[in-house]
Amino acid sequence: MFVGVVPLGQFGYEDIRSFATRALAELADKMPDAAEIALTLHGVGFGLDETEAFRAELAGIVEALQNGKHPRELRRIVIVAKDPGLAQRLQKQLDEIFPNEHAMRTLKHRATALESDALRTAGKASRDKAHVFVAMPFAKEFDDRFHYGIHTAIRNAGFLCERADMASFTGDILLWVKERIDTAELLVADLSGANANVYLEVGYAWGRGLPTVLLASNEKDLLFDVRSQRCLVYQDSIRKLEELLTQELSTLAGKRRINS
Repeated sequence: MFVGVVPLGQFGYEDIRSFATRALAELADKMPDAAEIALTLHGVGFGLDETEAFRAELAGIVEALQNGKHPRELRRIVIVAKDPGLAQRLQKQLDEIFPNEHAMRTLKHRATALESDALRTAGKASRDKAHVFVAMPFAKEFDDRFHYGIHTAIRNAGFLCERADMASFTGDILLWVKERIDTAELLVADLSGANANVYLEVGYAWGRGLPTVLLASNEKDLLFDVRSQRCLVYQDSIRKLEELLTQELSTLAGKRRINS
């Protein structure tokens, strides 16, 4: 059964949470004997923070289970992902939120899950959380840099981490990008490869007076118009990328506290 949604570029964290709850409720009515359900994760590739999107979907599932709005024979829910790396990252999150694989079998644990920081606000208050917009090329060789270098550092600093995959969006992606940059706390840009879209997003952020953190794998990647700007060069090391960005975000947070 497929449950329709709005265009995915407009499908936010709150929509993901309510979708998961509604999907189980619909199945309770249409397929009450369903024992296993497979869901995909929405939001990935459409700009949303992967961790927050996953937590929003889990929160919606837990809410449906807690309220009894699910098929009566339900035994298993599987979230499927085509990308093995994504599947591994989601499994790691799941293990952190539910360290006991059988924890969801009792109503007590379901209620406790919704009270946890990980799920309580996911979806319901996600849009009010401070976010960092990431501008970087969308190519396979950049995946690990983003997920294990940039995303990790930004999440550990207490921000949602958002970026837009130009290939996934339909409609006016530039309008969406401008809106997310306008509302971001800062912009992190990886200038490796001198990607034109990345430079466009950096220029827009500068025009809006938004603080930016520039990254590059190698100094040779920098075009002449940014060579005078401070840039964190991580020399193809994801570990160094995470360390440099973590330190930079900590420094920026300290300056903000002093100024405020």
